[in-house]
Amino acid sequence: MNKLLSLKKELRETTISKPSIAGDGAKTIKLAFSKAKKYHHSRIGSEHLLLAIVSDKELAAFELLKRNGADIKLIKEKIASLFDESARIEKLENLMSEGDIFGGGLADEMGAPTGAMPTKTKTKKKTPALDFFSTDLTAKAQKGELDPLINRQSELERTIKILNRRTKNNPVLVGDPGVGKTAIVEGLAQKIINGEVPPVLRGKRLLSLDMSLLVAGTKYRGEFEERIKKVVQEIKDSKNIVLFVDEIHNIVGAGSAEGSIDAANILKPQLSKGELRLIGATTLDEYRKFIEKDAALERRLQMVKVEEPSKADTIRILEGIKKNYEKHHDVKILDEAIQASVELSSRYIQDRFLPDKAIDLLDEAASSVGLEQFNSSVAKKLGKIESLIKKIAAKKEEMVEKQKFEEAAALRDQELALKSEEKSLKRRFNLIKNKEKNISREDIANVVSEWTGVSVISLVQDELKKFKNLEAKIKKRIIGQNKAVKAVSGAIQRSRVGVASESRPIGSFIFLGPTGVGKTELAKAIADIVYEEKQALIKLDMSEFMEKHNISRLVGAPPGYVGYEEGGKLTEAVRRKPYSVILLDEIEKAHPEVQNVLLQIMEDGFLTDSTGRRVNFKNTIIILTSNIGTKALTQEAALGFQSKGEDKKASKNRYESMRKDIMADLSEHFRPEFLNRVDKIIIFNPLSKKDIKEIVALELLKLINRVKKHNQLTLLIDGSARTEVAKKGYDPKLGARPVRRVIAELIEDKLSQALLEGSLKNGQKVKVSFKDKKVTLGHPELVSGSTK
Repeated sequence: MNKLLSLKKELRETTISKPSIAGDGAKTIKLAFSKAKKYHHSRIGSEHLLLAIVSDKELAAFELLKRNGADIKLIKEKIASLFDESARIEKLENLMSEGDIFGGGLADEMGAPTGAMPTKTKTKKKTPALDFFSTDLTAKAQKGELDPLINRQSELERTIKILNRRTKNNPVLVGDPGVGKTAIVEGLAQKIINGEVPPVLRGKRLLSLDMSLLVAGTKYRGEFEERIKKVVQEIKDSKNIVLFVDEIHNIVGAGSAEGSIDAANILKPQLSKGELRLIGATTLDEYRKFIEKDAALERRLQMVKVEEPSKADTIRILEGIKKNYEKHHDVKILDEAIQASVELSSRYIQDRFLPDKAIDLLDEAASSVGLEQFNSSVAKKLGKIESLIKKIAAKKEEMVEKQKFEEAAALRDQELALKSEEKSLKRRFNLIKNKEKNISREDIANVVSEWTGVSVISLVQDELKKFKNLEAKIKKRIIGQNKAVKAVSGAIQRSRVGVASESRPIGSFIFLGPTGVGKTELAKAIADIVYEEKQALIKLDMSEFMEKHNISRLVGAPPGYVGYEEGGKLTEAVRRKPYSVILLDEIEKAHPEVQNVLLQIMEDGFLTDSTGRRVNFKNTIIILTSNIGTKALTQEAALGFQSKGEDKKASKNRYESMRKDIMADLSEHFRPEFLNRVDKIIIFNPLSKKDIKEIVALELLKLINRVKKHNQLTLLIDGSARTEVAKKGYDPKLGARPVRRVIAELIEDKLSQALLEGSLKNGQKVKVSFKDKKVTLGHPELVSGSTK
């Protein structure tokens, strides 16, 4: 009996006494507590203990795992993945407990194990499915998170009228991308909040349904139907909801699988009875492609056309919303920036629509200016210190967990010193930040330049000033063709000052004349001067389009043929570089059907390629070259049209007679309606000896600059050498074409030979002369040298 009592006492004392945890055990529990705290977990489980063990190399358990071949890195990754997954399940816990709005399939997919979800007493929401699958626009309007609606009163009133109908009260906003369809719906949400709507809409909630989220995770048949029926039922039960579906064409076919029906067919009964008020938004192309084909769906929806706003309306829209962008970017948007964003986006961004493209320009310009403060040396230094403080704080926490308190104290001192420096830098940074930052026309131009590749100088400077001296600039590069230069520059000036039609290309010309007189060179000069880019020249040899079947290569192969998705040779080039000179060489060799393609470009300013995309030609200059009538021009005297002993009047009469003959030949090759749409038909003169001398001077100047840049040679070319080049480079039949070849043979070959032999070194001065029927090179140290 005594033994029994003694044993009972011993057991009671053992049970009452507290367990003692020390050493690795205590260290592991402390570390596990730290990990649980990091992930905001309310309890410490075995997974936290395991994570603690694999996180400290000094623990005996860590060594034991490593000796037995455990993959420490993989264990860490798996535990982290488990914690992330549990966070997702916890996030959906409220919705899961309010009713199975997921149709039974999504819970499994999210990884929720059976019985894993704890049961809690919650206030049940009236519309759990709608709250999960949609965004409450009226709630956002209440918080002031929506931009104001400006200049869309007629479309908004039409939408409200349709919603006020007894049946078929489902408006669909149809318009191009970016014209403001969603903005109209947001404007309606603001009117509902302000009570500026008919009684039928007062107190309503305007919800934007996310169709992609509604479809997500519906792997099994019937799941999607169950979700959408749940949504519809909640709308019918609550009786205070207006549903907005952006990209409404997606409901056709949405969720359909083998043996199931799509969203459109599920919604049709409710749409016709007026039980469901729905607002849709889509583009005209998508409306025709998906909704018009379904007559039963189309008759239940009422179209509201949303047109692109005018420039004046867009300016008013930007003025109305600019305060939101000023607040977001902490900048001030000047009126000139608003004006520039509308003007420059309209002129240079042709594949998008107002007001979207103007808003994007303004937004990106404000973003760029707003970020400038973060590129300062103070901001960069502050960023480095903040990053260093985080690293030291993490290291300090690690030392505390490992009970290395001396190292932790040293790190704490470093952290305090850095925080003091951080405080000082923040004061300096705030001074920079608080400095007023204005968005100007130049900032808008910079963004347009980044988007399009058009020079910033070209965008900012006054167009009138730029094109005022266009003729003089071109004449510096094109010799002996003053009439042609004047005609071309005049047509371009008319277009740029707004006298010419804005719906056509900047200019369209036919260049006639013999070879080598400057037709292609003039096209290059226009590309360089007007667009300030040498690569802005698109050249097509029209002899490649002699056969009728080759015409499709201009706009792209039709569906079903090889190269259908590659685009057309002309349309794709212009789509990629819409600000360019299009040079169609030897147009008379192309098939007559090519004229029909060019007719549309020159009249309407656009061309539709084989894939249905509209390619804009309004910012291009079209130049067609032809050799028609060049035989008569080539036979003319070398000194222009005026022969020896002939007065100017007789020469002019002969020129006019020849011009009439050439135009008659031209009319035989091209239809009258085609020639009438060309802005100017320009006849180039044959080059005279005087013209050739000037061309030689230009080409030699290019050579001088080239050797200066690449070889640091100072090249001096005397009159004898220039005269010899002009003499050998002149050919009435070939124009200026032989000039470059003669320069290469007489001078460039001599220079390259001397450089290779070492008789001529970089940095020297070289004089080029012509003596004893040969070109000689000389300089202070090299008298004869390379003379052969």
